[in-house]
Amino acid sequence: MPDGERALAVFIDFENLALGFQGRRDRFEIARVLERLVEKGKIVAKKAYADWSRFGQYTGPLHEAAIELVEIPKRSQTGKNSADIRLCVDAMDLAYSKEHIDTFVVVSGDSDFSPLVSKLKENGKHVIGLGMQESTSDLLRDNCDEFIYYEDLGKTKTLSPSISAQVPEGKRKAFELLLESLLALRRENKEVLWSSMVKDTIKRKKPSFNEAYHGYRTFSELLEDAAKEGLLELDTDKRSRTYVVTRFGSEMAGPTTAEAAPAKKTSRGRRRRPARPKPTGRMLVVNRDMDDGRETAAPAEPKDESGPPEQDVS
Repeated sequence: MPDGERALAVFIDFENLALGFQGRRDRFEIARVLERLVEKGKIVAKKAYADWSRFGQYTGPLHEAAIELVEIPKRSQTGKNSADIRLCVDAMDLAYSKEHIDTFVVVSGDSDFSPLVSKLKENGKHVIGLGMQESTSDLLRDNCDEFIYYEDLGKTKTLSPSISAQVPEGKRKAFELLLESLLALRRENKEVLWSSMVKDTIKRKKPSFNEAYHGYRTFSELLEDAAKEGLLELDTDKRSRTYVVTRFGSEMAGPTTAEAAPAKKTSRGRRRRPARPKPTGRMLVVNRDMDDGRETAAPAEPKDESGPPEQDVS
């Protein structure tokens, strides 16, 4: 794996998700789940567990997403929840046999998976939970390193400023994918947006992406064209001489990076000595009487600051 890229294994307790969708008009969309998870890293394993004879309408979309469907016998035959047991066994098997997998995603809201989450964390794995708001246990949610609600998927910020209508369709799609990937990196708290990092995120979201299909020779040319359209702001790293995206989308409405930076001090910071106050009023001059040793105070004559008298030069 490239430096800093996570390897994800996704395990879906589909029967628990089906309980959360009871009484709802919308259907479960696996594309929304995977679109959010690829922002976190590369998905290397995807498995879903259920009695698929009960959820035949969902098998088609799951197959299209390249998810392995694990058949679980009916609960009336086994007398226990075999899906939970099988999911835990497969997750622990990958945790011990595949060291390169560092992130496990448990798509469920069942509190029975809380011991699995704890054991994965003991083995140094990062655990992400994903489930429905109404059917998710607080115990599971609080035990995960991070938890994502299904209802929050797809809720993204507006990509303003909007792309001009005069931009060709090919370039418009490239700009939209570029801004979506930048938003994904912001959601992952990435502060420095390297051009290589942005392209890797685009490739995970859309593996078929190629800047040449959109009329650009290099990815840098795509970034430069987006900057000309006012969609983002670029800077160049001094060491690697590669592009870094400093602002994009709605961030462009604020001050520029140079304007937001604090002004440098021009003075050397030396403290000026306070000026001594000028004496006011009449000064007293102490005269010592040489005869009896007594001291008397006499008012001093005011100092004439008018200067020497003017001389008549005529």
